[in-house]
Amino acid sequence: MSQVFNELSTGKVRLMFQDEAGFGRINKPRYCWCRKGIRPSVPCHHIREYRYAYGAVEPQRGESFFLVLPYCDTVCMNVFLCELSKAYPNDYIILVADGARWHTSGGLVVPGNIEIIALPPYTPEMNPIEQIWAWLRRHGFRNEVFQTLDIVVDRLCETIFSLSADMVKSITHRDWILPTA
Repeated sequence: MSQVFNELSTGKVRLMFQDEAGFGRINKPRYCWCRKGIRPSVPCHHIREYRYAYGAVEPQRGESFFLVLPYCDTVCMNVFLCELSKAYPNDYIILVADGARWHTSGGLVVPGNIEIIALPPYTPEMNPIEQIWAWLRRHGFRNEVFQTLDIVVDRLCETIFSLSADMVKSITHRDWILPTA
């Protein structure tokens, strides 16, 4: 790793947390406000069409990188890693990810400026991007029916683009990752 640091004369070392989440046309009814004595009615349907948001967040700077891809598999993970590497070509990225099989597959091609570190099994609470997925679901997908998968993707992109760096910092900050000064 020291050789990589020496080659990065102008770059930074980034600690990023990665995960992917499915967004689709099946919606889960969520709590909502209504007048006392009225039972709210929330439309829903069960059409199994999904797209997957691949994301990486850097809690210290509030930077984030997202791609919407059709599947959760090694091919899509390779696309994500390649694009992440291109987005930060002069930086060395320590990418913390869960142990999904497409993160550890023999077919995974990890660019030279990225190192993947696996989280312990069954510890989603250690991956702060999980809170980003929860925020996206609360603010873009609450009690809504989507007529097409394209509308789902459009809403997902709109909601992702509404995240500012300060919001990402606020949502993903953990004292055990970044001690406060």
